[in-house]
Amino acid sequence: MWLLKLTLAVAGLYAVVVAIVYVLQSWLIFPAGLAAFGPDLPAGARHVELATDDGERVVLVRLPAGQAAEPRPLLLGFAGNAWNADALALLLHQLFPEHEVAALHYRGYAPSSGSPSAAALFEDARRAHDHLATDAKAGIVAIGLSVGAAVAVDLATARPLRGIVMVTPFDSLKELAAHHYAWLPVRLLLRHRMETAETLRDLDVPTAVIVAENDTIVPAARSAALREAARDLRSHIAIAAGHNDLYGHPDFAGAIRASVAAVTRD
Repeated sequence: MWLLKLTLAVAGLYAVVVAIVYVLQSWLIFPAGLAAFGPDLPAGARHVELATDDGERVVLVRLPAGQAAEPRPLLLGFAGNAWNADALALLLHQLFPEHEVAALHYRGYAPSSGSPSAAALFEDARRAHDHLATDAKAGIVAIGLSVGAAVAVDLATARPLRGIVMVTPFDSLKELAAHHYAWLPVRLLLRHRMETAETLRDLDVPTAVIVAENDTIVPAARSAALREAARDLRSHIAIAAGHNDLYGHPDFAGAIRASVAAVTRD
């Protein structure tokens, strides 16, 4: 009898944990509070509010290009799930001063309103592209970091892009979550779908990938599938760093410059 009671207690506790994770999954995937504070931006930066169909607003930050001899592609950044979009825009501006740079504050990430979801991020990326397209005489390159790589790839299914640069991308949010939470029925519970490798297989767009060799958040198996799925892979660079310290590695600046050059080369 005691064994039955113990089994029922453990099963009940497991069911409670599963229910909590199911309810909190949006926060776990999109921890907007961690990205609340961004850096000061240089003169000329501006924030543009874009209205959504359901009455929310998403904010796009734009940093102008410096003097360039000829038009350069606009770089549209999609941040990782704990990144502030202003921080990403500033990083890209420092690495590519000759390009105009923009980055999207995801739905639910201040100062944008609403609640984040995979579907909302995909929808708002298209809205951001449409706002920028008339000014992007040399086309748009989407640069996505981690979760942002999934957003960049989805954008390419609906809008013309000059190229895609993915940094520490994963092939499937479902499979990545199952890797980290192997003790949970993640594949049944997950409401947010980002099947990046499957989507990429159907795209004929210049693609570059940067991975971190010591990445424990996106293991090699989850990024390798993207390399195989890309139909026009122009560059694949591996850097001896982790998922979060990659951006401070001395090889990162050269790697992302080489990636942008590769996808924009005719």
